[in-house]
Amino acid sequence: MYKANDDRYENAVVRRAGNSGLQLPALSFGMWHSFGDDANYGDSEKVILKAFDLGLFSFDLAYNYGPGSGAAERMFGEVYRANLKPYRDELVITTKAGYNLWPGPYGNFSSKKTLVNALDGSLKRMGLDYVDIYYSHRFDPNTSLEETANALDGIVRSGKALYIGISNYNAQQTKEISKYFKELHTPFVVNQASYNMLNRGVEDDGLIKTLHDDNKALIAYGPLAEGLLTDKYLGGMSEDVKVHWSNEYVIKHGKDELVKKLNQLNDLAKNRNQTLAQMALAWLLHDKTVASVVTGASKVAHLEDNLGALKNMTFTSDELTEIDKIVKK
Repeated sequence: MYKANDDRYENAVVRRAGNSGLQLPALSFGMWHSFGDDANYGDSEKVILKAFDLGLFSFDLAYNYGPGSGAAERMFGEVYRANLKPYRDELVITTKAGYNLWPGPYGNFSSKKTLVNALDGSLKRMGLDYVDIYYSHRFDPNTSLEETANALDGIVRSGKALYIGISNYNAQQTKEISKYFKELHTPFVVNQASYNMLNRGVEDDGLIKTLHDDNKALIAYGPLAEGLLTDKYLGGMSEDVKVHWSNEYVIKHGKDELVKKLNQLNDLAKNRNQTLAQMALAWLLHDKTVASVVTGASKVAHLEDNLGALKNMTFTSDELTEIDKIVKK
């Protein structure tokens, strides 16, 4: 029978989401990849429990994580019921709806029917009464933001979620829906968006400033740019390398130019006694608006390596300038 490590918070780094009561580990455990029906249950259980033992008490899911809708939630639910249920009050469990849920017109985006029905299914799969954060996974161009905001507010009032988040909303969309949340007094706290050293879209768009000015937080996903910000490609990239749509434009000047940048960043990381991946994770956390970084790990060794980022999250102004110089040229 599983018993959590008594010292699990000894070295935990905890950050507050804006001026809300929501507190998160600097690194959240994401289940976008490598969890679901195709994964080995024993391996998945091992790394999930190890994450909690090491102070990662936030688990990030979505209806469509799998592969196969509901698959990651189903697996997490099995691990939760078998091991983590006694620790529910310590856990921050989050999920999202908006991408590829089920057949038909309600299987995508953010109508009231979609969001309400999706959460009911997610709660059932995970064996939960509520989630800590429920996200609209993407902006719906055909549904008014007022309807989406009202639906999310109603979900909180029903007791099925404590906080509300949005994901993949740009600065302007965030400003508009935030206005409705304020009118409704909805506990809207975070926007989860793709962000890493190579992908500065949330800076260019003004989203980070929008969230900071409104005392809301950013949660960064894709922190390693689909593996680009690791040592995997320091020796070169083959032509068949593919990345998530949110990071596609980082190869706009060609793969050889990107590899050159990665090696320059790696040299900087070595001077900090970090791997490139650790520096990439730490860099995201130098901005206090970033409450947490979602990172996945299919093996305990990968998890422990990621946590090494938290040993050095301080950057000099020269280091930050040099990173920008390398990336933005």
